[in-house]
Amino acid sequence: MLIAVLLLVLSVSARAHGGADTADAHEGHAEKAASQKGRLSLQNTAEIQHCLVNAGDVGCGVFECFENNSCEIRGLQEICMTFLHNAGKFDSQGKSFIKDALKCMAHGLRHKFSCISRKCLAIKDMVFQLQRECYMKHNLCSAAKDNVNVIVEMIHFQDLFPKGPYVELVNILLGCGEEVKEAIGRSVRAQCEQHWGALCETLSFCSSAPPSGSPERRPANPSNPEHDHLRASRQGDKEKPAKGGSGAHPRGRGQGSRRASLDAAMAEQEDPETTDIRR
Repeated sequence: MLIAVLLLVLSVSARAHGGADTADAHEGHAEKAASQKGRLSLQNTAEIQHCLVNAGDVGCGVFECFENNSCEIRGLQEICMTFLHNAGKFDSQGKSFIKDALKCMAHGLRHKFSCISRKCLAIKDMVFQLQRECYMKHNLCSAAKDNVNVIVEMIHFQDLFPKGPYVELVNILLGCGEEVKEAIGRSVRAQCEQHWGALCETLSFCSSAPPSGSPERRPANPSNPEHDHLRASRQGDKEKPAKGGSGAHPRGRGQGSRRASLDAAMAEQEDPETTDIRR
């Protein structure tokens, strides 16, 4: 009797563990399927929403909510921490930009995330659009122009991979005038060469454009169809016999007449439709 009871308990326990394992496997499969379909998993969605509610208004807590997710949206927290770490190096206008832009981003993420779909592409587009709106609204370019050296120190080559909010920030900065663009280009090019060496020269971002004052290189023998056609026409005109006037030789006129007749005959042979009609 005791043995039967023990066997029954072991059987029930095994079924319970088996059911739990099956549920865990099913949940893991669902999470993986959601990731493969390009959607934020339900678990990640709930975690981010919970994190956004509890995150404080000061600091980078809101941006930290997006660091670990199935859509691989990373970089917002790094941008926030980099700005705060270098805030003391900015002038008063730069400090105001950092404060207002980060506040704008945090407020926008809180309100827009709950209204966006779970598609990764839609979430990334929302983040990039929010970056552009907040950066432009609070004059990122003005702050960058007045603090070029600090901006350049903040940009690190290894953070440009993979593409994300950090790359979006750099792309916006590249549109803030030639001074900012050239300073960032020199810095990224130097860092690129440190990491990749000669391979960096093959990248369009790292390749230097020719100076604006240098003459444009042209091929030694340019091919111009119109020029060649005109030259051939002129050469043909020179080779044609002069039009006969009152003093022209009768033999030349006879040769011209025979040549015209020959050309007309050849034209009829090359145009079968005309030949058929005349027949």
